[in-house]
Amino acid sequence: MDPLSDALSLMKLRTYKCGGLETGPEVSIAFPSLPGLKCYAVVKGRCWVAVEGLATPSRIEAGECFLLPTTRPFRIASDLALPSVDSEEIFASGVNGAIKTYRGGGEGFVLASHFALEGEQADLLLASLPPLVHVRKTSDQAALRWALDRMILELREPAPGDALVAEHLAHLILIHALRSHLAEAPEGQTGWLFALADRRMQAALGAMHGDPARRWTLSQLAAHCGMSRSAFAARFRRRVGVAPLEHLARWRISLAADRLARSEERVSDIALSLGYESASAFSAAFRRFMSCSPRDYANRRTQRPDPQEGLPATIQA
Repeated sequence: MDPLSDALSLMKLRTYKCGGLETGPEVSIAFPSLPGLKCYAVVKGRCWVAVEGLATPSRIEAGECFLLPTTRPFRIASDLALPSVDSEEIFASGVNGAIKTYRGGGEGFVLASHFALEGEQADLLLASLPPLVHVRKTSDQAALRWALDRMILELREPAPGDALVAEHLAHLILIHALRSHLAEAPEGQTGWLFALADRRMQAALGAMHGDPARRWTLSQLAAHCGMSRSAFAARFRRRVGVAPLEHLARWRISLAADRLARSEERVSDIALSLGYESASAFSAAFRRFMSCSPRDYANRRTQRPDPQEGLPATIQA
């Protein structure tokens, strides 16, 4: 897989809610702090989105998407000067797999998907994203149109398998929004996610993620990208924010943490499969990144709460 697919797979995305909201005029809805990753597509009309802590609200037009990767409270409104209604009053009975009409409808239509992040390394993606990701590109609107139309049809006209179809469409819209964000990111953004927009850095990241057990050297990675050793090292650090072999070490530990949390594999087997010469070398590296031993980390899995526990009714399945 490519590095973005790798990271999304490691995060174990699971859709909690996928639904639509058809609104009338003069709407302002306040949403509380919600866990997970939120993805919205404005199908009809336009709205303002104000996220707590951001000085400037964003104007979202029909055909555009936005992502909210943080737990910050936010508002969606036709006019931010309007008094807000608490979202839980509108969605008291939930809206999963359905379309809710508010204030008579006819003015606006928004599709929403809320994802729970089950993987231990969700910060791999979320830490690389701003509090609000606004996808504006006209070309991407055309590409998303089919998925949005199909999603609406699945929600309006229930049929066998509609929940699974809607979930896959929600994933498609999310990934497309992330791709668009990468393409639109201004030069100078730092992080592995933004580095994927650089073809040479994408090649290096793909090589490391594709074969993490290989004992990569700086020279081998530079040659893989068609660059000199010094130029590659400088460019990778500038684009990703860490040295190439440091990123490889972090990726190996991310893979190890996922396996420790989800399997009964022995620590020594995981260590060897990820390129470590011994279990002790692996344990030392694991402690450096995770601040605990592999065994202690694995033992935590029996104490982890249900991912849905404590979630508001508005996003529970």
